[in-house]
Amino acid sequence: MADRTSIPDTPPLPQLIQANSATRALNVLGDRWVLMILYLAFQRVRRFDEFQGKIGLARSLLIGRLRRLQAVGILEKVRYRERPIREEYHLSEMGRDLYSLALMIIRWEKRWFYDAADPAHRLKHKCGHEFTPEYRCGHCGELVSPRDVYAEAGPGAGYDPSLPPRAQRRSSVPGDALNQGNPMLDRAFQVLGDRWTSHVIASAFMGRRRFNDFQNALNVAPNILSDRLSRLVELGVLRRELYQQRPDRWEYRLTDEGRDLYPLIAELIRWGDRWLDDGKGPPLIIYHRTCGHRLEAKVTCDQCGEAVDAFNVTPAT
Repeated sequence: MADRTSIPDTPPLPQLIQANSATRALNVLGDRWVLMILYLAFQRVRRFDEFQGKIGLARSLLIGRLRRLQAVGILEKVRYRERPIREEYHLSEMGRDLYSLALMIIRWEKRWFYDAADPAHRLKHKCGHEFTPEYRCGHCGELVSPRDVYAEAGPGAGYDPSLPPRAQRRSSVPGDALNQGNPMLDRAFQVLGDRWTSHVIASAFMGRRRFNDFQNALNVAPNILSDRLSRLVELGVLRRELYQQRPDRWEYRLTDEGRDLYPLIAELIRWGDRWLDDGKGPPLIIYHRTCGHRLEAKVTCDQCGEAVDAFNVTPAT
């Protein structure tokens, strides 16, 4: 019998999943504390103590999330005092480019869970009006919905390593306890703040409906997938439909509320195409069916129709 100690260990080959820019983006952003940090960064919170005071996160966890955002390139440290040395965290160009994603989160929340007491739902555009962001085609100006687009393989089509394991589990803590008085993120935590939940939503927009389709696409453990699908049905983002009896088999379809998340997913794809393609180009190219052009969306004010960005929006007073 061969001596087992003489056989070198061979690391297992990574399993592969279809390359997708939304998946890459969610591997960076699909975390409730990352979302909270970015939310505060867009409110010009920059210093460690300010982040900690507003989030209430343990110091070690906050350091870890800030380092992760620095490593990716979303945040950068800027020294503001020499003696003693003091540094603060500024959004890089990559980080500032997430502003339209933040607006799409606000758009979805305001349309389905409007709260007049929530300052994020009462933003004011430079035209002087409170507004709801709109997602439009940059070529023809029409509103964009998932039924208005189609995709073709791009130069970056192929496969990525499957999602790395993460020790963090979906939180059972109520949103109010996590958000420390920032109600805008209540729904964002449930949609984007858990990596697997958000991956399932993104996968549903790729036309997947059945359990095995989700599992094969995401390489996710069955118990995790079952939990996230049940959670999304509970949230009203997905609905179950029986497609086979004896035995009963179900598929999961986006509800109206779920389909209205499309601009958010499209912005994840846009951001991932720009910053996370490793020079290979986008895995998918999305076209606007209405005008036939490649989709290059713009975010506009629903009151005046003009473009919206971080420099022409202020909190409503």
